[in-house]
Amino acid sequence: MNPLLEKLQPYPFEKLRRLFADVSPNRERRPISLGIGEPKHPTPAFIQKVLADNLAGLASYPTTAGSDALRAAICGWLEQRYRLPRLDPSCEVFPVNGSREALFALAQAVIDPYAKAVVVCPNPFYQIYEGAAYLAGAEPFFANSDPAKNFAPDFSTVPADVWPRVQLLFVCTPGNPTGAVLSLDEWKALFALSDKHGFVIASDECYSEIYFGNERPLGALEAAHKLGRKYDRLITFSSLSKRSNVPGMRSGFVAGDAGILQKFLLYRTYHGSAMSPSIQSASIAAWNDETHVEENRAKYIQKFNQVTPMLAEVMDVALPDAGFYLWAKVDKLATISDTEFAKRLYAEYNVTVLPGSYVAREAHGINPGANRIRMALVAEVDECLEAAQRIVEFTRKLAN
Repeated sequence: MNPLLEKLQPYPFEKLRRLFADVSPNRERRPISLGIGEPKHPTPAFIQKVLADNLAGLASYPTTAGSDALRAAICGWLEQRYRLPRLDPSCEVFPVNGSREALFALAQAVIDPYAKAVVVCPNPFYQIYEGAAYLAGAEPFFANSDPAKNFAPDFSTVPADVWPRVQLLFVCTPGNPTGAVLSLDEWKALFALSDKHGFVIASDECYSEIYFGNERPLGALEAAHKLGRKYDRLITFSSLSKRSNVPGMRSGFVAGDAGILQKFLLYRTYHGSAMSPSIQSASIAAWNDETHVEENRAKYIQKFNQVTPMLAEVMDVALPDAGFYLWAKVDKLATISDTEFAKRLYAEYNVTVLPGSYVAREAHGINPGANRIRMALVAEVDECLEAAQRIVEFTRKLAN
């Protein structure tokens, strides 16, 4: 077996399963889960219809690069969404089977395993970044989030002697779990470091279409364009899962540096990562429509505007920049760890939340997820409100 597999930690939900192993939840209350970031809004009917109407595509082997029509639709969406100059659909974009598999695969393609490479990751983080680093033969270096920056990672804390070994830097903007969006100044600093040291930036932007004000989250390609740059050593990842409520379609894309994408496409040809033609047809319809995205966003705005003030009465929590998570500190009214909070809340109120320490690592003397919880407001409004009411009741009981 590959010895690097021994470096992988259990996924957060496996840790949660173990935490709850000896717990019998309160059966007088129906179960509500805010633990997993899986969209629960209905899949738009028009996407389902296009998928059903194109099942004949199952009879054909797909190409790894995807169809001309799908690449053109993705380019059109990127150009409109981020106000970009025309992208070349032949070399600056191609589809992937969800951003998760592509984020993992990119690390395997770009990292030299013999160079004692470092992969910089935000902390807290999406655990795929860490696993991708280890299995590519690299070591992760964690940049802790900064509460003063609405929990954006502070990449300035990476020591000067680490940067020359960095081959890949993962960015998640809007962030999971914090919802933080990188600013143009932060992008400018990262681009300067990439120019100096030659590392690739992988920008995970799968939450970009869930936001709460008039200002849309800044994207990596957009930042590069605003700064008068090309897309050198920059790859952005996006997905239909959250935007269009189709996590089961596993449909996303990568875009950016054409030279890197050419080599990445070669890797993926051997890896067998082509998207089904049926899924491609449904994806074209989804990328070409914004009405369902606006309706989806309105639901999240309604939930967050109602739930956040309720929870703010009993815990340290505020509206994030974007995304569908609340990142809350649980020891405002009583001294309690995030794991104990999650365990007791499940036992007494049958509400599942994810301990913040499960999505972070001990780094530089602290675990930035300690005494925090991640709540995914993915269900419909009424269910999220009921969960919030239970959490408020539970937290107030802790203080008595």
